[in-house]
Amino acid sequence: MSQMRRSHYAPVWVTLLLTLVALALAVVAIIYFADTADKLPSFFPGHQAGSTHHHTKHGIAAAIVAVLALAGAWMSRGQKRA
Repeated sequence: MSQMRRSHYAPVWVTLLLTLVALALAVVAIIYFADTADKLPSFFPGHQAGSTHHHTKHGIAAAIVAVLALAGAWMSRGQKRA
């Protein structure tokens, strides 16, 4: 009987990296939704001193990229078929 060998599409470090990126972007999205432009960290795009504006579009974009990174991590763990 021959043994069937299964391997994953990507190395484990790729999956871990995509998962960490997804988590970081989810946190960034929450920060964009929760804080006004003057409360954002100065290195975030959209930081404006004295502004009361929320950067909803930045938060939506970060959330979408987080979901895409999570989907990429999920798909990278699939197994090749022999």
